[in-house]
Amino acid sequence: MGDAAIRPEAYQTRCRCCAREFATPGPADRDSFMLLRVGCEFGYESPAPTAAVVLVRPHPVPAHRIVREQWEIDPPTASHGYLDHFQNRCERLVLPAGASTLRYDAVVEVSGDPDPVAPGTPQLPVEELPDETLVFTLASRYCQTETLSQVAWHLFGQSPPGWARVQAVCDWVHQNIRYGLLKSTPLTTAVDVYVAGGGMCRDFAHLSITFCRALNIPARYVFGYMPDIGVPGPFPPMDFHAWFEAYLGDRWWTFDARFNTPRIGRIPIGIGRDAVDVAMLTTYGPAAFRRMEVWTDEVAIGNVDAEAADTPGSGTPMRSEALVLGRGED
Repeated sequence: MGDAAIRPEAYQTRCRCCAREFATPGPADRDSFMLLRVGCEFGYESPAPTAAVVLVRPHPVPAHRIVREQWEIDPPTASHGYLDHFQNRCERLVLPAGASTLRYDAVVEVSGDPDPVAPGTPQLPVEELPDETLVFTLASRYCQTETLSQVAWHLFGQSPPGWARVQAVCDWVHQNIRYGLLKSTPLTTAVDVYVAGGGMCRDFAHLSITFCRALNIPARYVFGYMPDIGVPGPFPPMDFHAWFEAYLGDRWWTFDARFNTPRIGRIPIGIGRDAVDVAMLTTYGPAAFRRMEVWTDEVAIGNVDAEAADTPGSGTPMRSEALVLGRGED
């Protein structure tokens, strides 16, 4: 599939672990909604054909609706989509030898409201948690719950259980972890972030998740698109963003220790135990990540066709905070 429009409905199969994603209705049923143009373009170079899995398409949750989307590979390369264990919409392909450019572009309808906030939402006892949430109480590759368990109970054990406790975790991480102080690698864990006192957006999410799980609160990692709407500038170059969700009451709720304020227009791409489950691109061979550009911009309602004619991408090369995993990469 070198240059093809995608049918979003082809990915709408759901599983139990995602069945409680959102209690709120989709954006078309709300008083407020907006259109966002989202996407990315990135380049790879490989000395030989290299198997790869790409994760850049919005997760099939009902809180947003894909109006149109397009996936391109240059040079034209066969690929196919599939849903992984967490219902993330992955694309599987073989990068050809030489330089490759992969590009995804979509218009998505989202709520124009900020992230919902519900102080007072209770924390369920472990014995009352839904079966499918239990995996999100366990340690994972980047979230060593047992290592930081005593720290978590020392810092947050006196806070009221439920929403207030998760918010206390966000407040502490936001105030005590310095953004950019630690340059993350695919080996950086929540323990590294706690010790160093710094990290990137995914590190804020990993440390928050680790604390929540140590406190018996199911927590899962999310990465996706997030526009700079309703917040003051100046704005850095657009990139993917990472946050987390905590299970309180009877649903998953969005929390973001990096910014620690409700935001407008989040579009999840990947949901998992931590970043290793939702790497933007995983390569199985000596492919080198060379450049990337991300866009997340508001589109005027009724102007989708005009926006489609304006092709983003091929701008200033950059590195991303999104996790990129490779085996044999230069």
